[in-house]
Amino acid sequence: MTLLFMLTVCLSFLALLATPSFATNQANSCRSYCGNITIDYPFSLDYGCGHPGFRDLLFCMNDVLMFHISSGSYRVLDIDYAYQALTLHDPHMSTCDTIVLGGRGNGFTVEQWRASYFNPTPDNVFMLIGCSAESPLFQGFPGKHLPCRNVSGMGCEEYYDCPAWSLIGHKKVGSVYGSGPPECCAVAFEAIKAINLSKLQCEGYSSAYSLAPLRVDGAGGWSYGIRVKYSVQGNDEFCRACEATGGACGFGTDGVNQLCMCGSFNSTTNCDSESSTSSKMTLSLAVALAASLETRHIQLHVNATFVLAYTTTLFA
Repeated sequence: MTLLFMLTVCLSFLALLATPSFATNQANSCRSYCGNITIDYPFSLDYGCGHPGFRDLLFCMNDVLMFHISSGSYRVLDIDYAYQALTLHDPHMSTCDTIVLGGRGNGFTVEQWRASYFNPTPDNVFMLIGCSAESPLFQGFPGKHLPCRNVSGMGCEEYYDCPAWSLIGHKKVGSVYGSGPPECCAVAFEAIKAINLSKLQCEGYSSAYSLAPLRVDGAGGWSYGIRVKYSVQGNDEFCRACEATGGACGFGTDGVNQLCMCGSFNSTTNCDSESSTSSKMTLSLAVALAASLETRHIQLHVNATFVLAYTTTLFA
């Protein structure tokens, strides 16, 4: 009876080990919020969560979500997961109401290794203000072939009508390089690949984006900010499989290889495959233990029978 009880307890314990723990159901602990903005894959606030290409990127300070790259820190106004875009705000960026000079603006430049993950959207215009005649922006463009042009219907000609220009005394200058650079030069990010005010020798900048098909008349109705398109490089099947099995996507200590975090354990595939393997191993252990106990029980029974027969013979 004692042996049978021990066998029952052991099998029950091993069966409990084979059952996914409650912690596994908490695998989505990486997902979080900052203020009213949801933080989800590929982004994260904790190291080891999200996509490795998006690590050390977002920081939450007093419920304000900040985006940090080599050119500076920006406040995140929105993350559009469906369109895969972020809307950023630079406090030193000019708008229709304020012109900020002195080269204080961040512009937009990402680290080389991040360049494939982030790019301002094609309908985002950067308007560079007060650039010197020696600026690299104007080199190699003789005559009327300046890089300045409208982007998605937005450009400096309309921006000049903003009230902020009247406060700094807008001067009408020629748009031809030979008669002096324009006060404002509108460019697409793809045209110059980086908005660095120091290198471009510009005093300030503004950025606006268009959410097609909505069109507004005048720069006063533009959306000011930096609209950045993000993309996850490579095959994203790993993360979808991970999340489909209740896991959360993350990466290892090397900062490169992806992991599926399943609460009480990490997997290099998904939570089901690891649980299945673990269950099979536990079941095998249970069977082996049961067989061992059964063999022990039989051996004891045989030994007891032998002793009883020997004793009976001895005293017969």
